[in-house]
Formats: sequence, structure tokens, C-alpha cells
Amino acid sequence: MSIIRTDTTQRMSRIVEHKNTIYLCGQTAKDATKDIKEQTITTLEKVEGLLEKAGSDKRNILSVTIYVRDMKDFAAMNEVWDAWVEEGHQPARACVEARMARPELLVEMSVIASKK
Repeated sequence: MSIIRTDTTQRMSRIVEHKNTIYLCGQTAKDATKDIKEQTITTLEKVEGLLEKAGSDKRNILSVTIYVRDMKDFAAMNEVWDAWVEEGHQPARACVEARMARPELLVEMSVIASKK
């Protein structure tokens, strides 16, 4: 069984593939100065790009853990999420409030998906 690690640094890999499963490291917004909706949009764009690089797409997401800095942003984040997830392809999901690595980050997502 081989494990493929992509975009690896000393600390982590952005993508890890094992058998037909893809694991993405936590993804955050491209611009942390934006509001929760914009941060969620750009985080999801990064997720889509990494999944495509690994030979998959958002329809194959099995599970996502969403970390929000403050649960007051839960509804606004969900507005973006609900518009992004396709009907019939909703993954298992958890959402928790968490301290972020940088205080300006409002959302982070950790994704597990299958290959196409």
C-alpha cells in the first residue's frame, strides 16, 4: 500500500492519498481580512482546487470538519456552504468553535474525500 503525499513541507502535506481516500490539510481563506462569507467562499475554492489536483471533486467529499472562530458566524458560513454543496452529495459534517492559528482567520475546513 502506497501513500502519496503532495505539496509537502517540513510540517505537513497539503494532500495525502491512501488507496482511494484523499485527506486535505486544514484549508483557510485566501484573504483573512474579509468577512466570514468571503472567507468561506475562498476556503471552498481552495478545497475544490486541491481535490481536483488529487483527481476528485466536491461530489466525492466524505467528511468535513469545519472550525469557526465564533459561533455567531455559523449561520452566515452555512449560507455559503448550503449554496456550495450539491443536493444528494452532502458529506458527513461537524462544525466546532475553535481558536485559530491567527486571530483574523474566521473559518478552517479539514476534508476527507474519495477518488472519482
